[in-house]
Amino acid sequence: MNLLYFLDLTGTAAFAISGALAGIQRKMDLLGVLVLGMVTAIGGGTLRDMLLGATPPFCFENETYLYVSLGFSLLTFFTHRHLSRYHDALLYFDAVGLATFVVLGTAKALAYDCGVLSSIILGVITATAGGVIRDVLSNQVPLILHKEVYASACIAGGLLFAILKIQAFNHNFATVLAAATVIALRLLAIRHKWALPTAKID
Repeated sequence: MNLLYFLDLTGTAAFAISGALAGIQRKMDLLGVLVLGMVTAIGGGTLRDMLLGATPPFCFENETYLYVSLGFSLLTFFTHRHLSRYHDALLYFDAVGLATFVVLGTAKALAYDCGVLSSIILGVITATAGGVIRDVLSNQVPLILHKEVYASACIAGGLLFAILKIQAFNHNFATVLAAATVIALRLLAIRHKWALPTAKID
């Protein structure tokens, strides 16, 4: 198992946990929690593949993603009372998932001959669309619409990756540097409570 694939599965698990927790907090039943966990984990990549015309979507080509998202959603349902103590660890896993998803999404779009801007957008969709679906289904304002540094970290990572690929840098180097940038921005934003500016209303 290569490192990027391992990180991809780690991110899938983290996103599944976050989706399942959202369902539990909204007092959904077992099926609702499983659905929310799975759409959070695989929704972004599935939407990306549909937009690219890459069929079947990645999670149907490799069912490991389905098993991981289903398994961790189920685990969360039965162990959620013990997860609060691991809140900080989950934030780290979430940042890793975010970084991995945006790099993989941008790389796949570039491989399909999309332009730079389109590729970055598809990378951001890969990383954030599952969370948007989660928030909409649980009747919350999507996280990417908050002033918190989240999607903007993805944009920075996707842009850096695209630039490095255009400049013909080694793929592994571009992947690691772009992913590390997303992780660093996300964790620094959490620690220092960074936020994008909002419009002033008189």
